Amino acid sequence: MGLSEMDVMCKTRTVLTLMGGVLNVAVSFVVFCFLDLVDLVLCFVYKVLDFCIESEWKKPGSCSKEAINGSGKIIVSEKGEIESEVVCLSSSRLQLEEISDTLYSRTSLVTEISKLTINELKNLKFDAHILQSNDKIKKGTLRSTITVSSTIVKMLQGRMVGQHLYPVTRWSDCDCHFCNSWTYSTKDTLYVKAESPKDKAKEDVLFIHGFVSSSAFWTETLFPNFSSKAKSTYRFLAVDLLGFARSPKPNDSLYTLREHVEMIETSVLEAYEVESFHIVAHSLGCILALAIAVKHPGSVKSLTLLAPPYYQVPKGESATQYVMRQVAPQRVWPPMAFCASVGGRYEHIARTVSLILCKNHRLWDFLFKLVTRNKIRTYLLEGFIRHTHIASWHTLHNIIFGTAGKLDRYLDVVRDRLNCDVNVFHGKDDEVIPLECSYNVQKRIPRARVKVVENKDHITIVAGRQKAFARELEEIWKKSTRS
Repeated sequence: MGLSEMDVMCKTRTVLTLMGGVLNVAVSFVVFCFLDLVDLVLCFVYKVLDFCIESEWKKPGSCSKEAINGSGKIIVSEKGEIESEVVCLSSSRLQLEEISDTLYSRTSLVTEISKLTINELKNLKFDAHILQSNDKIKKGTLRSTITVSSTIVKMLQGRMVGQHLYPVTRWSDCDCHFCNSWTYSTKDTLYVKAESPKDKAKEDVLFIHGFVSSSAFWTETLFPNFSSKAKSTYRFLAVDLLGFARSPKPNDSLYTLREHVEMIETSVLEAYEVESFHIVAHSLGCILALAIAVKHPGSVKSLTLLAPPYYQVPKGESATQYVMRQVAPQRVWPPMAFCASVGGRYEHIARTVSLILCKNHRLWDFLFKLVTRNKIRTYLLEGFIRHTHIASWHTLHNIIFGTAGKLDRYLDVVRDRLNCDVNVFHGKDDEVIPLECSYNVQKRIPRARVKVVENKDHITIVAGRQKAFARELEEIWKKSTRS
């Protein structure tokens, strides 16, 4: 093949790539404009259904805005209303900064276009009023405000006064014994699968799963493959996170970082009297692992992170909004980006998916076992569909997106104040979390070791190589113990 032919092929490939990119953008624009409208319609559909079925008029999560001022009061103001309802907080347990702004502020192609038009009209009419308000803010006579959805406000009210906003099981949630087993227990703690040696364990290992997963991600893969020596040395503690699998799924929870971490502390560290421990975490669990390590710097012996979602945010960018754009980029291709965009940007479409999958998980379990003739364990499917929409939606936004501005500080603390080994694993074919995220961790913590696993993705980095990974973990723990 001549040089000219090579040039022609390269140019052709470049042109095709460019055309594919333009087509992807054009199709994405049409598809997501349509989804914006669908989500808007579903918003009011669910509002009516919630009222008819649960006899309570619940305000949709993204359709109205309120304000929180600096005095500790929540000011509720619906669109079109002149007067506002003021509610004072009676507790400081939930801190407002824990709530991600992506819960109530998500870019929408339709709304962005309409906002531009409306704002232009408003600017013509209210220029003087805006200037006057800005002067008041500068002088300190008027406090600046941020907007939050009415669902969050109502949840905060219920949380602060100790009330349950919703019934234990909503009409759109599954009511089976498995999903609601936590309601039959007198302990308000997470489900923990513990495996310990007959004699007292010398060390503890905490396993934290990722988003829409469960403790079975570890117990069905790694636990059976640890060596007999490891099983006689370590106590393995795999937890179901708040809102997932067998753990409590309170509908009045906002599933903030504080709540997740405190539940792990109460259910694992305190309940099992853990003093020092190793941590193994996957995906979203890496964020919780870092938060725990920062809170207990003297107790962590080693930190093993699998596909950590750490995005370096450019200066001047909103961290939460930037990470949301990276995870959910509003593109139809590749398919994973499309699924993440729909699941992360459209609250009511996501609730519909949860209604179909999670509420009817017994049907999907049966069909899956029927098709596979019970030859394949369904633990991954179980973790994926056994949760509630409130749990998954708020955990996604408050943990993945909402902590984006905190991870730099967490990693700096691990670098400067912790002496433990830090090991990072990432599948080269991972389409959920880009490989650069793991290298970003290494840039922040130079001593961190990054291992890229060929031909493995976000799940098969563990589920596809459990024996090899079990040996690697044992080596990490042994080395950490010697040091």
